[in-house]
Amino acid sequence: MTTLLGVEADPYVLPMPVPDSPGILPCWISLGNKHPNARYQDDIWPMGPLIDIPGSKIHCLYWKNCPGDLRDELKLVTWTMLNGELRPTYVQSRGRATRTRDSAPVMRHSFLEWLRLARWLNERNVTRLGGCTAEHWRAYATGRTFSGCSRDHARRILGQLSDLWAFDQLSARPSGIGRPPWDVEGVDDYLPEEASTGGGENQTEPLDETVIGPLLTWAIFMVEDLADDILAAWAERRRLTARAQATKGTPASRASLEDYLLPLGARDDNLVPATVGDCGGVTLARTFIAATTGASFKQVDRFAIKHGLTRLAAQRPGPCPLEVPITGRIEGRPWKEYIEFDEAPVLMRCLAAAATIVILYLTGMRPQEVQGLRSGCCPNPEPNPDGTTSRHLIYSHHYKNVTDKDGNHVSAGEEREVPWVAIEPVVHAIRVLERIVPVGELLLSSAHQDFASRRPFRGSLRAESLARRVEDFVAWANREADRHDLPQRVIPSDPLGAIGLARFRRTLAWHIARRPGGLVALAVQYGHMRAVLDARTSTGYGDRGRPGIHGVLDIETVRAAADTAANLLGRTAAGEKISGQAARRALTGALKAPRFEGTLTTRQAATKAAKFLAHDGNVLFDNPDSFLICAFKQDTALCDPEPGATAPNQFACQLGCGNAVRTDAHAHALRDRADYLDRQADYTPKPVGDRLRSNANRLRGIADTHDAIAKTAKEVLT
Repeated sequence: MTTLLGVEADPYVLPMPVPDSPGILPCWISLGNKHPNARYQDDIWPMGPLIDIPGSKIHCLYWKNCPGDLRDELKLVTWTMLNGELRPTYVQSRGRATRTRDSAPVMRHSFLEWLRLARWLNERNVTRLGGCTAEHWRAYATGRTFSGCSRDHARRILGQLSDLWAFDQLSARPSGIGRPPWDVEGVDDYLPEEASTGGGENQTEPLDETVIGPLLTWAIFMVEDLADDILAAWAERRRLTARAQATKGTPASRASLEDYLLPLGARDDNLVPATVGDCGGVTLARTFIAATTGASFKQVDRFAIKHGLTRLAAQRPGPCPLEVPITGRIEGRPWKEYIEFDEAPVLMRCLAAAATIVILYLTGMRPQEVQGLRSGCCPNPEPNPDGTTSRHLIYSHHYKNVTDKDGNHVSAGEEREVPWVAIEPVVHAIRVLERIVPVGELLLSSAHQDFASRRPFRGSLRAESLARRVEDFVAWANREADRHDLPQRVIPSDPLGAIGLARFRRTLAWHIARRPGGLVALAVQYGHMRAVLDARTSTGYGDRGRPGIHGVLDIETVRAAADTAANLLGRTAAGEKISGQAARRALTGALKAPRFEGTLTTRQAATKAAKFLAHDGNVLFDNPDSFLICAFKQDTALCDPEPGATAPNQFACQLGCGNAVRTDAHAHALRDRADYLDRQADYTPKPVGDRLRSNANRLRGIADTHDAIAKTAKEVLT
């Protein structure tokens, strides 16, 4: 056992815990953390005291899964990991990704790997960690790392096993487990071959265009047009519920109950107010009836039994309409006749999901960052001296890769030095959530977003819960589209699976880079986003010490440019001609454009993408809405790009710009569009038809000009 003198001499070695020692020492628990702690002797150690990220799932370490012979030794080294710090000399030898203290999720993964090793050793009759020889290390590591995992995952596994040895050296009673051989020999022989692609945020697939278009349309519609109705209905439901719970029965309330219910049972065609019970069956809406009549629950129950109203409610279920005005409109008609008592909490869940979708998609925040937003995070800006108003800013925390001055993970994150810039739909979404929670509370507070039971949860809604609410919102939107006969607004299933939360950030970058003028881009709003992002209101917009949304956008833009370059080379190689003042520059840029096989996922990808985009004049941007390719050069662009922009304002593309390039395929598309406009003109009033025909003639003129001046790629380059 380590002596007190030894502990004082080596500050990295922890004293021996006793059975009543805290599972997590107080020095590692933040002041606002209220999660329960364990004792060293307990069989379950919750990780909550180390977790301050809103909405994080709280995992536990279960010692029942550890072989009995190895439990005491593994328990001590795990406690040392949870409460200690690796030596700086060890960390420096392991590379920049290693920290003296990791986050709670990383520690849990290390524990699970150590537990797997303990069971493996137990199966081979090794009853002490000190009995794990170099041969055991090699056999176990080879079996784990060559069992189908990626090279990066295998490297993480080896690092976790090395940490077992390192933390054992820091425990008060080291087990004597030997140092893994790869720490001395190198890890290459223990790693599988490098795969062509890897994981990471950049591999997340964007949502399909057919999905995100109607999804975002419904989300904004609910936030901006239906929120007042839903919030009013929710307030009325809460008022009625409180009234029913506080009411005591009187002779007058019994008389009111009889006047309300007796006529309902008198005729077979009268409907009885009904609700769906906890077990799923239809039953009498006792809370609604009690609140409506002023009767007590006991009076309602006795009356229902006497007159068989529960049976009648199941046979003839009727509505429980809330007396709130309906102001929202769909296609000029009220979206509902009324909102029902039991419908209000369902709609509140959908409203919160809609606001979350708007914030996630139109800011580019990570899900954790949205979960950490609080009421008051987006104050109204002060008017400028010239009478104009500045953009709304969102002040928030970020959590990914946040460390303290010693390199230790900080679970609570830190406030962003540069706030997010919010466009109007995002501001509306935040304002709606602020009407649900108290001032200063998390916008997605679990307690205040639990509309059914109002349970005293802590923190923010978890990602799994939010993802389910998004799916419930999609189901609601599709029911509304069907009810209002709007097939064009149905949200289809995404071909790549569940919508989730993480895909919105990537989808934002995809559509800014590839579809800036389409329905999904919401033209003006996305124009603002592109302007904000390209202007880099500071070098860290969407960032603090990491690429942030810039990295995702830059990578997606480079992908789009690479696809555009490849398509241009393919078309011209197939014999298509090319026109435009920038034709030579476009072909030269296409030959220099990067090629991608698989997915761009390396840590240096965002930096390389930003450098490539800085090659002014050589990056190609496809603009299908304007039937051209833009060989963007800032000095000659007519779309009024922001200072320092690395991409055009494609939604503001101007005829006659010197950056425009067209191929024969573009000319063909121009004529197809002109024919479509002519067909439309035949079925519209004359003034509108004349404008359509004029636009069609203009498009044919552009195509004719291309045909007259277009050259082959060989002619352009020589």
